[in-house]
This record gives sequence, structure tokens and C-alpha cells, in this order.
Amino acid sequence: MTSIDLQTLTERVGGVLFSGSINDVIRGAAPIADAENGDITLLDHEKNLAKLSASRASACVTSQNFPGVQISQIVVKNPHEAFKHICQLFRPPIVEEKMGVDPLASIADSAQISDLATIGPFTRIAEDCVVGAGTRLHSSITIMRGCQIGKDCELFPRVVLYPGTILEDRVVLHSGTVLGANGFGYQMENGKHVPTAQLGWVHVESDVEIGANSCVDRGTYGSTRIGQGTKIDNLVQIAHNCKIGKHNLICSQTGIAGSSSTGEYVVIAGQVGVRDHVTIGDRTMVGAQSGIVADTGADQILLGSPAIPRMEQAVIFASVNRLPALRKTVKQLEKQIAQLMMEHQKEAE
Repeated sequence: MTSIDLQTLTERVGGVLFSGSINDVIRGAAPIADAENGDITLLDHEKNLAKLSASRASACVTSQNFPGVQISQIVVKNPHEAFKHICQLFRPPIVEEKMGVDPLASIADSAQISDLATIGPFTRIAEDCVVGAGTRLHSSITIMRGCQIGKDCELFPRVVLYPGTILEDRVVLHSGTVLGANGFGYQMENGKHVPTAQLGWVHVESDVEIGANSCVDRGTYGSTRIGQGTKIDNLVQIAHNCKIGKHNLICSQTGIAGSSSTGEYVVIAGQVGVRDHVTIGDRTMVGAQSGIVADTGADQILLGSPAIPRMEQAVIFASVNRLPALRKTVKQLEKQIAQLMMEHQKEAE
């Protein structure tokens, strides 16, 4: 087990040590709730002081010295960055397999595999595929015919690339990702749902990361495209012919219907639904569980279903919260009006 004294840890992160001995030994790093005696933890906000008091941690990384804290404190400008570095000291990266093709992999004769690529066991690469230098394909991956994978990509187990899929450089695909399956397109003929053309492909630009069990469907005739630098969470569905812009963030359980597009630096929170053939403007943010039913402009913050600008939605939310009181007031007014009408009728008689 790795053990590091507080002086060494403090020096490694460029911090200042308070309330502790430089010779105290730390044996691990963990969040406040999980920390045990001998661990160092992260205190990233004053509101977590009570949790720290209840923790068994022996030291913490923080942005300021809290006099009431009894354990050792390493004070740094950026606690998250420092704690990340400390965690890496205690949990260094696992050494991966050496470069080359595992004997249990299946590689078609016409596939072009760089000598600097790594292909894991039970991975199958079909005819006319290309795999670039530095790319790492883990075990049990299926690369179908005509796929192109650039340099320094990493594909985790059980990824499937349908025919013709293109990955540019430094793309990361997590386990269970499927790129290039047929889009959900059908037309009615003679009382039956008949598939429409699914003759396109998926094109993923450089520096994209796609989370586990997410799917991107092939285009009808051309490409479904994911823009440079975009990061997609687990369990996301992007349908055929979509054009996702550069540097988007798309959170879990979002579904984007066919032929929709996003601009650059768009943020889509969890469980958002986007209907087909709509465009989301640059730098727009869409709140969780919202529904996009029409084109949106740039630089907006949208909430609700159908999604509307945040301030408008806030007025609606506030009004809805007041409905019970408003209902009670209306009933009281109804009684008062009825009483007044009775009194007026008696005076008339």
C-alpha cells in the first residue's frame, strides 16, 4: 500500500500545511463520506464543514484555513485540481497491454492497421477498415466493413461500428456505444411499415467522447455528424441525419430526433427531447426534461415542455405554485358573491 507523508503531499500540490505534523502519513484519498482513518479528503465548500467533522479522514485539501477544523489542512488555490493529483498518486493509471494485435483478434486481410495501434482479444475488424496510429481498441469490439478510425482513439469493450463509420482523431467511445445503426424511418405501404432508405453513415469529428450505451444512427443518404470536441453522456440517442455542432455537451437520456441540428457550444441537460427537423442556436442551454418543438435562437436558456425562455418559464412555475391558494381565494369570492346576490334579491323584494 502506498504511504506518503503530509510534507511530500503539500509540496506535490504547491500548498501550505495547517494544523498538522509534516511527518504524519497518509495512506489513501477518498471523498468525505467514504474517507477512513489515514485518508485525505476534499473540502471544496464551507457548507461541508459539518460533514468533515463527522468524517474519519485524517487530513483535507481546501482553499482556505478553517481554524475550527481539528485535522490537517493542505491549503491550495484550486482544491479540486490538487485533490485530483493526490488521488492519482495513490491510484496510478493501470498499465495497458502492449501495442500490437492480440492473437485472439480477427483482422480481415484488406484492413489497414497501424503498427502503433493496439487491438485487444476477440475484437473483429472487417474488410477495408483503417485504424490509425496510437489507437487502442479494447476487447470484444466489432468494426464492420469500410470503417475509418483515426489516430489516438480509444474504443472500450462491446463498441459496435456499423459499415462506413468514420472516426477522426482522439475519439473516445465507451462500452456499448453503437454508431451507424439504421435510423427509425418507415413508410406505410399496403398496410405495412416498410423501412425507408438507410444508405448513409456516421461521421464523428476529432476530440469527441461518447458515453456508454449511447447510439448515433446513420444518415438516410448522407452523414449523421458529431462536431469536433462534443461530449455526449451515457444513454443518449441521436437519430438519422442530425448535425451536432462543435463543443456541445449532451447529458444522459437525451433523445434528438431525425434531421435536427445544434450550433456550437450548446448544452443540453438530462432527459431532454428534441423533435425532428429543428435547429438549436449557438450557445443555447436547455434545462433538464425540456422539450424542444421549434427552432431556437442563439444564446438562450430554455426550460419546460414546450421549452421557452427561462424567465418566462419562471413566471409560469411561480403561478402554478400559487394555484392552490388562488383556488381557495376564488371559492371564498364565490361565496361572498352568492351572499351579496341573496342580500340584493331580498332588498329588491
